[in-house]
Amino acid sequence: MDERFSTCLAEGKLVKIGLQQDLVQKEFDGAEFDLKTAQTSLSEKNHKWASVQAYYSMFHTAKALVLSKGYREKNHYCLRIALKALFIDIHLLESKYIERLRDSMNLCEDADYGLIYSDNSAKEAVAWAAEFLQEAKKLIKGK
Repeated sequence: MDERFSTCLAEGKLVKIGLQQDLVQKEFDGAEFDLKTAQTSLSEKNHKWASVQAYYSMFHTAKALVLSKGYREKNHYCLRIALKALFIDIHLLESKYIERLRDSMNLCEDADYGLIYSDNSAKEAVAWAAEFLQEAKKLIKGK
């Protein structure tokens, strides 16, 4: 297992809680809601909020996946580390999903804190969120 994963566990920023299917579903529901609102924001040319909402859709999708393995994260960094260790490193997901999660977080922060966003970056973030959610659902339902 990745040393960073072990560090997140040791520091209590990643906790083994066992599988709680209701929490997994709650996160998928949150991801779907955020994706729909991101798509609405995009159609209304509200690129700032589309970027922010797309990231949170991806965040909740990643959280659902990590919860499906019986872990709960305590911060965004350890969520990415857990996603990598539990899914990407063992080839259940392509590495592009962790890269897009990181990139989407950067777009979200740029849009929210720096007021830097564009039509293209918002469209890209929303597309990434939709693809990630679809792939995650296939992965979980495939169990």
